[in-house]
Amino acid sequence: MSFLDYARRPKALTGVFLILLALDLILQRTNSSPAFADLLTVVLILIGTVLAFRLTRQAIWRLRNRLIVTYVFIAVVPIALTLALAAIGTWIVTGQVAVYLVRSELERRASALENPARFLSRATPAERNALLERIEPLIGGQFPGYEALISGDRTARYPPDSKLQPPSGLDNYTGYVAKDDRYYFISTAQTGQTRAVIVAPVTSDFLSKLLPGIGRLSFTTVGEQNTPGRAGLDRPYIAGGIPPRYDVFDRVVTWVSRITLPLWEKPEDKRTVLLVVQTRPSAVLNAVFGNQAEDGQIVLVAFAVIGGLLLVVEFFSLVIGVSLSRTITSAVHGLYEGTARIAKGDFAHRIPVRGKDQLAELGRSFNLMTSQLENLLVVAKEKERLQSEIEIAGEVQNQLFPRSAPPSRTLDLTGVCHPARMVSGDYYDYLSLPDGNLALAIGDVAGKGISAALLMASIQSIVRTQLAAGVPLAASGDGQAATRFSTADVVARLNRQLYANTSPEKYATFFFGVYDESTRTLTYTNAGHLPPLLLHGGQVMPLEVTGTVVGAFPSIRYEEQTIRIDPEDILVAYTDGITEPENAYGEEFGAERLAEALVKYQNNEAGDIVARMMEAVAHWSTAAEQADDMTIVIARGRP
Repeated sequence: MSFLDYARRPKALTGVFLILLALDLILQRTNSSPAFADLLTVVLILIGTVLAFRLTRQAIWRLRNRLIVTYVFIAVVPIALTLALAAIGTWIVTGQVAVYLVRSELERRASALENPARFLSRATPAERNALLERIEPLIGGQFPGYEALISGDRTARYPPDSKLQPPSGLDNYTGYVAKDDRYYFISTAQTGQTRAVIVAPVTSDFLSKLLPGIGRLSFTTVGEQNTPGRAGLDRPYIAGGIPPRYDVFDRVVTWVSRITLPLWEKPEDKRTVLLVVQTRPSAVLNAVFGNQAEDGQIVLVAFAVIGGLLLVVEFFSLVIGVSLSRTITSAVHGLYEGTARIAKGDFAHRIPVRGKDQLAELGRSFNLMTSQLENLLVVAKEKERLQSEIEIAGEVQNQLFPRSAPPSRTLDLTGVCHPARMVSGDYYDYLSLPDGNLALAIGDVAGKGISAALLMASIQSIVRTQLAAGVPLAASGDGQAATRFSTADVVARLNRQLYANTSPEKYATFFFGVYDESTRTLTYTNAGHLPPLLLHGGQVMPLEVTGTVVGAFPSIRYEEQTIRIDPEDILVAYTDGITEPENAYGEEFGAERLAEALVKYQNNEAGDIVARMMEAVAHWSTAAEQADDMTIVIARGRP
C-alpha cells in the first residue's frame, strides 16, 4: 500500500503515525542514533501534517466544529508556529555558537604560536638552540608534539632529531596547514635571511582538551580529497563525546562549518575541511556561562516555564473561543460590548459590521455615533486646553501692567485696563526714569486675542529696554547738556523694530510722554493714538497727534509737543474701547461724553474718576458683552 493510499485512509495513517511516534520516543530516551532520530522527526512532521489535514476536513463538516477549528487556527496555530520558530532558532543558535566557540579557540591557539615564531626569527645564530630550549615549556604544554625550525646562517631545530623543512610560499603566516594527510597549526616569521617555523599537529587528544564538555568534534574532508586512500583522516580527527541530556528538550544539535587551509607542498592549492560539532543547548550554555553553570540551567528552566505558561494561555484561549462561537451569529453581543466600552470612556471602540441587513445598518449607526462622540470629546478637550492656556496668558499679561504708580512730588498717576477677552491688545505703562523724571505710555494694538497680546508685550519690552539702556537725550535750546529723553526718538526706534520683526498687517497706535518734575511739563509724541484730553482751568482740550501709527511703515519722522500740567490739571489718555461702545440707537459714547464725565468728576480722586468713567461707558453700552479692550490712564497735577 502506497503512502497516497494511507493518506486517503485516515485510520491507517493514524496507526502508522503512532508507531513511528513511539519509535522516535524510544530513540530519544535511549539517546541512540541521533541522526536517524532527527530524520524520523522530520518524517513524523510530514505525516502529522497530512493526517491533520484529513482529520480536519472530516471534523469541520458541522458548523459548530468549523467555528471551533477557526478559533484553533486563530489561537493555536500562531503559538505552535512560535514554538516551532523558537525550536528552530534554538537549534540554529546552538549550532552556530558551538562552532563559533570551537573555531575561536582554534584560532586563539594558532595565534599563540605567532609571537614565539617572531621571537625566534630575530635570534642570533649563537643563541638559537638555547632559545628553542627556553620556549619549550611555554609551547609544549599547549601543543604536544610541536616542532620548531630556525633556518638561515645556522639551522637550529627542536627536537634536535626533527626532519622539519620550511614550507615554500607560507611567509609570515599563522593559521592551519595540511601536510601528509594530517592537519597542523603553523606560524612562520622571517627577519632578514632568518626564517622561523613552528608546527604543531592537530590530534584527537588535542581536540578533546580544546573545549571540554562542548560535545563531539570532528574534521572531515570534502570533495575529491575524500578518497579511500585518505580514509585514515577520519579517526584521528574525532574527539570528545555528546554531552549528557539535561531534559527531554535538550536535543542533540549537529552543525557544520567550512575551513579552507593551504597545502604544505603547494600553498596555492587549498583543501576544504568540514568542522562538525555535535552538542546540546545545555552544553553551549555551560560553555558560555563558564563557571556559573547554574545560570545556564536557570535559563533552560525559564524557557520551560515560559513554554508551560504559553500552553496554559492557549488552553484558556481555546475555551473562550468555543464559548464565543455560540453567539458569533448574533449582533446583539457586539452592540452590548460596544455600549459597555463607551460607558467606560473608550470612544475609539468600533464593533465589527458584516453584511447589508438591518442589523448591519444598526452596527454602522452605532459606530457613526461613537465616532461623533469621540470627535466631540476631542474638540471639548482641545477647547479646554486652549482656554487654560489663554487664562495663563491673561495672568502673565496682568503681571506686565504696572502694579503701582512711581513716586512723584507733583503728579498722581492711575491706570486700568479691562480686556474684552482673557488677554488684551491694549497697553499702558508708567515708570521712573534714571534722571528722576516720569515716563508714561498708552497704546492700542490692531486686532484682538493672543496675537495682539503678544505684540503688546513686545511693545512694552522694546520701550522699557530703550529706557533702561539710555536713549539719546534731546538737547536744550541753548546747546547745554541734554535734560530729558527724546520721546520722538523712542517712538521712532519702536516703529523701526516693530516693522522689522512683525508682519505688515501688525501695527499699533501709541502715545508716549516724559514728565519733568522740576518744570511740571510733559513732552509727548502721539503716534496715531486717540488724542488724550487735558482738563485745564475748567476747559478740556485734546492733545495734538504728532505722527502716524508704529509698525506700519519702515521710516517715519515723529515730532514732539510739550504741555504744562499745573496743580489740579488732569490728563486723560484712553483707547477706542472707551469711546466706541454704542447705545440702543447706535450712537457711540464718544470723546465729548468722556470730556463731560471728566468735568463732572474732576474734584474726585484719580482712582474714583477712572471708576466713574468706566461706569458711564457701561451704562451707555447695550451690548451683552464687552466688544473691545477698555484702557484709561489719568495723570493729575498735585498742588
